[in-house]
Amino acid sequence: MAARSKARKRAVDVLYESDVRGTDAVSTLADRLAHADPPVPDYTVELVEGVTGNLAMLDRVLGEHSEGWTVGRMPPVDRAVLRLALYELLLREDVPDAVAIDEAVELAKSLSTDESPRFVNGVLGRVLRERPAAVPPPTPIPAPPPAPAPE
Repeated sequence: MAARSKARKRAVDVLYESDVRGTDAVSTLADRLAHADPPVPDYTVELVEGVTGNLAMLDRVLGEHSEGWTVGRMPPVDRAVLRLALYELLLREDVPDAVAIDEAVELAKSLSTDESPRFVNGVLGRVLRERPAAVPPPTPIPAPPPAPAPE
């Protein structure tokens, strides 16, 4: 398993545990860092802090794109996976969209129910389709006019 994949799994573990216990994820992360065995990857720290710092926005987007589900009714594992994936999809420029979605679907396959991968993929696909482009495509530079033919 790749280093970032392991870091994502650890981040989901922290987010899930905090959600179920009703505690702050950064506090749970601090506890994991203090008792790090195995060590907590730096990317896990970035993910947990990023999700926690943007939780209201992530939950708003999640609620708007999960048809038939409120964020509170989602299984906690799915909620943790989706929050993490949305953070990477919307706020991390260093993670390609396809990677964020594929990793989330794989986490849902390994950690949740048989229906979860399809649900996770559907929600993230809707977010991706409806996401406005962060930067408009560049205006093409017109080609120079052809040189006049010699006489």
